[in-house]
Amino acid sequence: MLINNLLIKLKDNSPEIRDRVRETLLGMRGHIESLAGIEVREDVRTGQSPFDLMLITRYGSMEDYQAYLTHPKHVEVSTFMQTVIESGASLLYED
Repeated sequence: MLINNLLIKLKDNSPEIRDRVRETLLGMRGHIESLAGIEVREDVRTGQSPFDLMLITRYGSMEDYQAYLTHPKHVEVSTFMQTVIESGASLLYED
C-alpha cells in the first residue's frame, strides 16, 4: 500500500474556504478507481501553524498512484486547489 500525505497551507483559512476545500477533495471519492482511500484532516492548533489541512490518499501500487495523478477528476480538483493553496508539502511512502 502506498500512502501520500499532502500538507496544505491555504491562502484564506476561513471556515468557509476550509469546508469548500474539504468537500472538493473528498469529492474525488468514488470517481477515481485507483484511489483506495481518502481522508482530509484539519490542524486543531489555534494561532499560526505552518499548514492548515492534510490530504491522506492511499493506492494499491505505484501504477495506481500514477493513474490517480492523470485522472480527469484529479486534474479538475488540482486546478481548483491551485487557486486556494499558498504552499504545500507531500510525502509518498509505502506501508
